[in-house]
Amino acid sequence: MVLLAAAVCTKAGKAIVSRQFVEMTRTRIEGLLAAFPKLMNTGKQHTFVETDSVRYVYQPLEKLYMVLITTKNSNILEDLETLRLFSRVIPEYCRVLEESEISEHCFDLIFAFDEIVALGYRENVNLAQIRTFTEMDSHEEKVFRAVRETQEREAKAEMRRKAKELQQARRDAERSGKKVPAFGGFGNVSSVSSGSLITDTIVEPEKPKITPTPVRSSGPSKALKLGAKGKEVDNFVDQLKSEGETIISPSGKRGSDVSKVLPPPVNMESVHLRVEEKISLACGRDGGLQNMEVLGMVTLRVMDEKNGRIRLVINNNDNKGLQLQTHPNVDKKLFTADSVIGLKNPEKSFPLNSDVGVLKWRLQTTDESLIPLTINCWPSESGSGCDVNIEYELQEENLELNDVVISIPVPSGVGAPVIGDLDGEYKHDGRRNILEWCLPVIDANNKTGSLEFSIAGQPNDFFPINVSFVSKRSYCDIQVTKVSHVDGDSSVRFSTETSFVVDKYVIE
Repeated sequence: MVLLAAAVCTKAGKAIVSRQFVEMTRTRIEGLLAAFPKLMNTGKQHTFVETDSVRYVYQPLEKLYMVLITTKNSNILEDLETLRLFSRVIPEYCRVLEESEISEHCFDLIFAFDEIVALGYRENVNLAQIRTFTEMDSHEEKVFRAVRETQEREAKAEMRRKAKELQQARRDAERSGKKVPAFGGFGNVSSVSSGSLITDTIVEPEKPKITPTPVRSSGPSKALKLGAKGKEVDNFVDQLKSEGETIISPSGKRGSDVSKVLPPPVNMESVHLRVEEKISLACGRDGGLQNMEVLGMVTLRVMDEKNGRIRLVINNNDNKGLQLQTHPNVDKKLFTADSVIGLKNPEKSFPLNSDVGVLKWRLQTTDESLIPLTINCWPSESGSGCDVNIEYELQEENLELNDVVISIPVPSGVGAPVIGDLDGEYKHDGRRNILEWCLPVIDANNKTGSLEFSIAGQPNDFFPINVSFVSKRSYCDIQVTKVSHVDGDSSVRFSTETSFVVDKYVIE
């Protein structure tokens, strides 16, 4: 078998992705694909067509075609087997079989195509092996990342320890009625570079109570000194990034963007279900829920004709008063009576290789007890600015929130905040003037936490607060528990992915 090229094209013959496995010019491949739709005879049932020089073996993908161009003396049975493997690879990288989605993941598809065919000949690989090869996982890289993460954690722990020492020294000075000392005698060395300040801070941590020089009473304060320390950590993280290290520091993305990072399940069955929920919430800074809306949907995808005539058993454990709505083609009486989703006409099948929303729900409320994660922020003015205390509490203990980022605005031009008590980690983005409080996981075992920091500013400067997270557990607790054939009621294997993401989560 000699496979000349593999391509995904439109029904008009326009190439979206094309991978040539032998030497071919662009003009040649575009000409072959443009001629392909004109050669098809819709009255025939087979999925190949021949010309004087090549053979086209193809499979429809909704509005697109997966096309293999081979020589005429190739083995048609091997061609068909290869075509099926190509067609199974595409949904692994593209959630929707549309031109824009194919174009967005074109390089991922090309890498996968290269694992299937080499120099025009089929490789002996399956879908799982292709997935493993394209991931290019490396044990050495994992070890390198683990070492770097350990170094970063140690640097942050050292920074927090010194920050607490400096903060305690300032509080002691304020209680005794003395001026806040300019630590380390920095009042006379304002022209020294930040690198020197960092060195002095590390070498002389035991000088917080030295009497400040009277030459400049407005010399650098403790907050400025800690800002320099903060810069040291920022420089360390920047160095890791420059060396190719990926630092996990969520940037407070909107929920619609966060939902894209949820990967599809590794093992997708021929019947695949997605349970997706999105929350939009606005709270007042002094308490009170202004509005909360949760939108959810169950999407079905059938990838095997023999599993087209099926029914879904829904387990609805919700007690929040949802509004449920089924697809117009779904038998509403069957769903109302038995919580089973099936087509009105049981002789019909669900669409093949297409995402179909079969059930959706909506929850809109102003009941504060239904807020999944409450945020309480208390900024209070002090002599040097504001002391801010912020805490979170998980009210829905059955949830597990991942990659939680609480983004707090901070005033510009006043340096980095002085961090006190802290659960989790933080990141100060000086360009966007945001303090990001990062928590990898919030669940029943880690349902509360707090952050304290001090910075120059007014109480209104720290609002609005934005929250983002992702979760693999649904908020409304609606799940598909069983899939069965319409005839015989025999069970069908299925896979499920669940996501609960943020569209808007603001404390104003």
